[in-house]
Amino acid sequence: MHIRLPALLLVLLAGCTPVELDDPTTAPEGVVGPIDVEYLATPEQQALGLPFSEAVRVGPMLYLSGQIGNLPGTLTLVEGGIQAETRQTMDNIRAILERYGSSLDRVVKCTVMVADMAEWPALNEVYVEYFPGPKPARSALGANGLALGARVEIECWATVD
Repeated sequence: MHIRLPALLLVLLAGCTPVELDDPTTAPEGVVGPIDVEYLATPEQQALGLPFSEAVRVGPMLYLSGQIGNLPGTLTLVEGGIQAETRQTMDNIRAILERYGSSLDRVVKCTVMVADMAEWPALNEVYVEYFPGPKPARSALGANGLALGARVEIECWATVD
């Protein structure tokens, strides 16, 4: 599904001074024009009946829904504790990024939710394997009750062509 956001709405949301556009489908040089918003989900993800998109593309940004350590195409978590779940979560994230034209090296922001902060060091041991170079900005929080009883959930923002 594609939705176009008018430049005026984006300007207002950004707190900038609105600019009158003669043709709302184009913008003068230096002014942000209409931006496509695309809601992305594979048929396999849709078949799970979950109430969200895998990702949403807005211009050059890809926003991933939070991912947990479920086996692809199922609602079954991998076994093996926090490190196995973190590895599967990151593999799920990588697959979604690549499916929609991005990659782990284009991730700019992650939010990490962990069910038990005592497992934080074990989570980080796996997390850094997926970001060996510059690390994305990151927020983290302890959570009480993640989906399907997961130990970890991670959402990411990435650039995309």
